[in-house]
Formats: sequence, C-alpha cells, structure tokens
Amino acid sequence: MIRFLLAAAFLTALAAPARADQIVDNVQGIRITEDGSIDRFEALLIDDEGRVKQVFDRGDRRPARVQYRLDGKGRVLMPGLIDAHLHVMDLGLGALTLDLSESTSLADAQGRIAAFARANPQRPWIIGRGWNQEKWGLGRFPTAADLDSVVDDRPVWLQRVDGHAGWANSAAMRAAGVKPGVANPPGGRVERVGRSLIPAGVFVDAAMELVQKAVPAPRPADRDNALMEAQAILHRYGITAAADMGTTIEDWQAFRRAGDAGRLSLRIMAYAAGPDAMVLIGGSGPTPWLYEDRLRLNGVKLYLDGALGSRGAWLKAPYHDDPGNTGLPLMTPSQLRNTLVRAALGNFQIAVHAIGDAADAEILNAFAEVAESFRGDRRWRIEHAQIVDPVDIAKFGTAGIIASMQPVHQTSDRLMAEARLGPARLAGAYAWASIARAGAPLAFGSDAPVERADPFAGLAAATTRTDEKGEPFGGWLPAERVSREAALAAFTAGAAFAGFADKRFGRLVAGERADFILVDRDPLMVSPAELRATKVLETWVGGRRVFAASGD
Repeated sequence: MIRFLLAAAFLTALAAPARADQIVDNVQGIRITEDGSIDRFEALLIDDEGRVKQVFDRGDRRPARVQYRLDGKGRVLMPGLIDAHLHVMDLGLGALTLDLSESTSLADAQGRIAAFARANPQRPWIIGRGWNQEKWGLGRFPTAADLDSVVDDRPVWLQRVDGHAGWANSAAMRAAGVKPGVANPPGGRVERVGRSLIPAGVFVDAAMELVQKAVPAPRPADRDNALMEAQAILHRYGITAAADMGTTIEDWQAFRRAGDAGRLSLRIMAYAAGPDAMVLIGGSGPTPWLYEDRLRLNGVKLYLDGALGSRGAWLKAPYHDDPGNTGLPLMTPSQLRNTLVRAALGNFQIAVHAIGDAADAEILNAFAEVAESFRGDRRWRIEHAQIVDPVDIAKFGTAGIIASMQPVHQTSDRLMAEARLGPARLAGAYAWASIARAGAPLAFGSDAPVERADPFAGLAAATTRTDEKGEPFGGWLPAERVSREAALAAFTAGAAFAGFADKRFGRLVAGERADFILVDRDPLMVSPAELRATKVLETWVGGRRVFAASGD
C-alpha cells in the first residue's frame, strides 16, 4: 500500500504542469561545457519547457522575478547521468521475478530458488536471472539435477547474469520438448552430461531459444509494471536517460503507453532487438523524438558473439582454460555485412555486441568496408569491446567508431578474464584509455541488470581499475584508467552523443533539457571509496523532480 501511494504521488507530480522560469540557486554546480571540459557554477535557470535557460557563476546577477526558487543549500548539482548500455525491461522484470545476482554459492542459489517457489505457489513457471558459476567458485556449469533437487513440480528457467546462457530443470526441458540428442543450433551450444548426448541443463547463446520458446511471455500489464520499476531504480541511482539495447515491439509499446499516459520519466534511446524489430518499430527509418525528448528509436542492436563467462565470446585463439574452444560467432561474415547494409540504407544507427578479440576485429573490418558506401554522421557503435587485439585498437579512431563500454565489467570480470585469456593476451582487455587515445568517442554504461545500474561504481572503476575492496592494489592494468573528468563525460555528454541526443540533454548548457541530480559530495574531489558511496539526494528530468531520497 505504501509503495502504491508513493507511486500515485509520483505520477501526479509528473503529470502536473511545469513551473515557468524556475531557478535552482546556492549549489555547487558541475557541468560539461560545449568543448567537453568541466565548468563550475552556482545557479541554474530553467524555462517553462524544462530547458536550461541560463547558468550563473559566482557574482552573476540573478533574475529578480521567477515563479519558483529552490535553495540548493550548498549541495552538489551535476548533470543527470546517462547509461549508454542497459536493458530497461529486463531490469524491471528482474526486480519482479527471482534475482540470483547476490547468491554466493550453488547451495545459496538453491536456497533462494526453493524459497521463491514456496512463496509463489501460483506461478506456473519459476523464472529469474543472475546466476554466475564463476562467482560461486563452482568450477563447472550448474545442472538440471541441481535444480530438480529443490524444484521438480514445475518448470524453472534462469538466465545467467550476462544473459548469454540459461539454466533449466528437467520439467522445463520436458515442457520445451528438449530431448537427448538435440543438436547444437548455429551460434549456440547445449551443455551435455559427460560425453553423452543428454542435455545437462545449461543452454548457451542461440541454444537458449530451445527452452525460451516455451516460457510464457510477460503480459502487457507485466511490462507496464516492469517499466515503472526500472524507472524508479534508475532514478534512485541518478540516471535520467539510458540506451535500451534490444528493444522488442512489446517493449516499445510499453514505452509508448507510458508516454501517452504521462508516466514516462526516463529518457530512452532505443535500439531494436534485431533487424525485424527495427523495421516493425521504425518502418523506413529512426523515429522522431517523442514525449519531449523522452523516447526515440535510434537504430538496431546486433549480436556478433557471446560472453566470456559462458565461453561464448569469439576469440582469435582458443581459450586459455578451454583449449580447442574459440567461442561462438553468431553471424557469418556475409550475414553481418548484409545486415549492416540493410540498416544503413534506412539510416538506422548500428550497435553491435562484440566482446572477444575476433568479434571486435570482424566488426571493425566490416564497418570499414560498409562505410565506403555510406557517408554522413552514422555514429556506429561497438557494445562492450572487452577484449581487443592491440593491433586493432587504432581502427576505432580511424573509422570514428563509438566504444560503448561498461567499466564495472572490468572489476567483476578481472579474475575470470585472466583465466579465460591467460596473462599473455590481456594487453587489449577493457582498454578504455588506449581506445580513447586512438580517437574513439567513449560512452559508459552498466549493462544492467547484468551489473548494478550504479553509475558511481562505474565512475570509480573507470578511474581506478580497482573493485569496491580496492583490489588489486594500484589497479589492474592501470595504464587503462581514465581521468575523472573523462569518465564523467562518458557517463553524460559522451553517452548522449552516442545516442544522437547531443544538443538535447547531457551537459546542462543553455537550450538543453534540465536533467540534473543533487548529490551529497563532489564526485571529482573525493576518494574512490567515497565516490562509490555517493548518495543521490534528488533526481530531476526536464525541470521536474522525479526522485527524492527519504528524509530529504
């Protein structure tokens, strides 16, 4: 009931008319200027359309008459943070289903699964995500038998933390018609029991569809609730805009329903889940900006390989800890290039998931080839770019490819990356600084719900190359750290540029949307531990407050 009342109050405030000429005064302001540098200020004037009208420095005369004046009480005001790569609906649905992201062992996960099943006896399937056998120290993938021991009366389907593998119990495999001897689909792998043909319960990348096809789809009402949950989570973290990677037509309709009802507070830069969804949503090209710059279909998200954790990332040489396995390319060279041309003909922006060094090399080469026929401001993107062969790094800058990267992946994946690649192949791992020096624009995000959506954890990781415990001492491959100014820009102006939203929001300059947050410390001046502990006090989108911390 309390949550319902708070949500009702929030929606009422969101639908209320914006106040004309508001001023937020007495703040320690930080913004990104037109040339990408940091500027400090003391007050912000917002017009009746929710745009920045003027920025005031110390000593500047304030307007004599405004309809609303907010005393910032000396708090730090900074641009609303922009997550350049996450999954809005997965984040919201994950919060409403079984979340295993905090599980520390197989036994811990089994306990959580059993408890969730007992608490939800009416659910025909137990659905969730977030397991990570590497974090558990299991040394293997979990199995259907591991699930059957705690839930055997109904299907269970749980996606791995990276979304590139799924874990099914026997009931789920029966419901999906998965039988011994089922073939590995192109771009996918079915884990087997020993050397037999019996599915063991884990399905990697394209093989996930063997079970996923039987899983009941969320209802429209479920998606509406998930969107509201995702917005609330992101605003608590100070995130005012995000690139949604893998938007389906059902997701898009949920976004539109929220926008039509005045309930869409998050700015969403959408990338369709493949070329068919791209055409279904956008038709002949990207959509216009809708709902006062809150929603636009920019382009299409493609997958070229899997993930390191499931050994699906496509590598140039075999995995150090799995000789003979080089991962899973998910598209042939001709399929990739044909799809790029199809999207480029419609002026859709292209964002390609590429994690392994073979995948990154392939998409860099493909972009260079296709670019010969398609000029103009394309802003093609590579998502993740986690493992890049040093010989390929210069190609980012040569072609002006945007590197959309997630700093927290480096701290989460460090030990796994060392095991997967071996020490001799780490030079191009999570190489933010090298890619930036090559001339590529950086856009930072979280990949939520794969990681927590906390941008301050991302800022700390980007600038230290250490985790929340300060490990390893001095940073992992510390030459790849970026400055705090560069990291903040990548989480604001850089992420806006990557989503064709520059000049609309992201920097707090005159004419752009007044999206900002108030926080309890200066992120450019505190220690890494203090940076991680930053508390968001208020979040504002278009001159309207959409979140306030308890007691604030």
